[in-house]
Amino acid sequence: MSFLRQVLQDQGSFRVQDAVRNVGGQPGTNFGRSGETFILRGFTQSNNYLRNGVRDAKAISGIVIPTTNIERIEVLRGPASVLYGFGDPGGTINIVTKQPLTEPYYAFEFASGSFDFYQPAIDISGPLTDDKKLLYRLNASYYNADGSTDLFRKEYYFVSPVISWQIGKNTNLTFEADYTDLQLRELWGQPAEGTVLPNRNGKIPRDRSIIEPTDFSNRRTARIGYRFKHSFSENWSLSNAFQAWIWRQEQYNTTATRLEPDGRTLERTTQINASSTDAINGGTTNWSIFTLDTNVVGKFQTGGIQHQLLMGFDLYKDVQGPFARIFRATQPIDLYNPVYGQPLGRVTSATNAKTRLDNLGLYVQDQIALTDNLKLVLGGRYDLSTSIITDYVASSVFTQPDEAFSPQVGVVYQPSKTVSLYANYNRSFLQITGTTAFSGSRAADGSFFTPQRGTQYEVGIKTDFLDGKLSTNLALYEVTLSNVLTIDPSNPRLSVQVGEQQSQGVEFNVAGEILPGWNIIAAYAYTDAKVSKDINRSRIGNRLPNVPENGFSLWTTYTISQRELKGLGFGLGLLYVGERQGDLLNSFQLPSYLRTDAAVFYRNNKFRLGVNFKNLFNIDYVDIGGSSLSIFRGDPFNAVVTLDWQF
Repeated sequence: MSFLRQVLQDQGSFRVQDAVRNVGGQPGTNFGRSGETFILRGFTQSNNYLRNGVRDAKAISGIVIPTTNIERIEVLRGPASVLYGFGDPGGTINIVTKQPLTEPYYAFEFASGSFDFYQPAIDISGPLTDDKKLLYRLNASYYNADGSTDLFRKEYYFVSPVISWQIGKNTNLTFEADYTDLQLRELWGQPAEGTVLPNRNGKIPRDRSIIEPTDFSNRRTARIGYRFKHSFSENWSLSNAFQAWIWRQEQYNTTATRLEPDGRTLERTTQINASSTDAINGGTTNWSIFTLDTNVVGKFQTGGIQHQLLMGFDLYKDVQGPFARIFRATQPIDLYNPVYGQPLGRVTSATNAKTRLDNLGLYVQDQIALTDNLKLVLGGRYDLSTSIITDYVASSVFTQPDEAFSPQVGVVYQPSKTVSLYANYNRSFLQITGTTAFSGSRAADGSFFTPQRGTQYEVGIKTDFLDGKLSTNLALYEVTLSNVLTIDPSNPRLSVQVGEQQSQGVEFNVAGEILPGWNIIAAYAYTDAKVSKDINRSRIGNRLPNVPENGFSLWTTYTISQRELKGLGFGLGLLYVGERQGDLLNSFQLPSYLRTDAAVFYRNNKFRLGVNFKNLFNIDYVDIGGSSLSIFRGDPFNAVVTLDWQF
């Protein structure tokens, strides 16, 4: 499912995860409001990002993905989600960025709204040479917001230049980069008692924060790379892409450790990202990821049967660290009468480690047209992964090699030009570095953990209506995640690899134009995601956290086409998220909610003015839950005004 920039613009969205909400009420995990991961088909996706079809930096809580330079967002599920990289089952987000234009283009956008939010942005493009073989595009923005929670603050600068060079008739080279400088105070959330569970002291105020005014997280990310494509003929082409991603961070971050029996005194600790030379005052931590992908696409025939072959390889290197952290005792806080600014205590613990992952992936896929309306897809991916973990505290180094083959099989039958029936099977692979509470590198018996494997079955039907203007998709699936780590009941400080989680569900999506000017995106998802195997039998059957059994989303707009009011439009959005479990133990639940959004906009040639109203009826709802000590409540009613001007 693909979401063009106009959809995000009409919705007043400035986060990638809002696109995921359009595919069936799946809540995105926006822990601390600092970054984004997402949930698809019952599983939290932390490794499944593509950028222009190439594996991107993994999603961590600290990565901000501005939408300033995004042209569209594609939500991929089934075999398309695993061909280009190992990761979690369920799905993948492919971010397609804005590319240079052959004609001069200049645009300015300014958005401002509740909680002192404002964001100016520019988008300029055009040719650099008279023959238009050398093109450029530059996107830049500045974001500032205080948010609806006390002490929260988020500010970043973003710039993204692109240069495209048409070397020859069949050869193109594109250089692309972006840089983000982020400063924020990262939230922790609130305890379950006082939010979703009763508390003798009453409900915790919606805007209450448990962090300190001195908390900060400064993060700088830079991405640079190129994409090269050469067509040998009408049927054969070669693509090559490289990307380097660098992350730097300094951080003081206060988190909760325990809620006292009185229900109001919250014990806390402060995590400091430290350097080896200054473990008390903190320092800079580093993270680097490098990706190289090369593939060939070709069309040919064998015995009258048409083939479309894709084959290639990718190299992926992920280096984290040295990643040193110290933890210092922090004064407790009264949730109902907080006193901030108390001094930090002694250092209670410290970690210092460096991890390096090297992965080589070989992939191939053949789309075989057996007849005009029957196609068979065969493919697979072979991964060779090696992790090297250096624990500076324990003075140890461990090397863990893994390999796996992940096949995929699919079939598509088209009884008519507007109807497609399909079925597919695929597997996924994710290396699990062995982990214990002591070394962070090996399993309790001294052996390494085996890779985490995902198996997915899916059947569905795609249908087009109204001459292709309206499309629907109905899918039934089963996803099984095996070799899941679970706590060893004989020693809670260790993990054992005997877990299995399974998700079965139904998804229905509809998108397109119903009548001239009336557009709709709607989705429903039924998800039955549970623990299917566990060494602790009492956990078998537990539902996976943050996954609603039922989710529904609707976004519809109508733009008037009559001359007097031409360009005036209205939008309505509904987001229903059913009751969810708050943790894997199913010890508490997150209540269901129905959020209503609305929009009014006017678009005329190169000018657009829009007003978006979020959480129109100001419901108090829970967005996501991290644990019994970190419940994140959604924003109250807020409004955003956006002005776009092209000139």
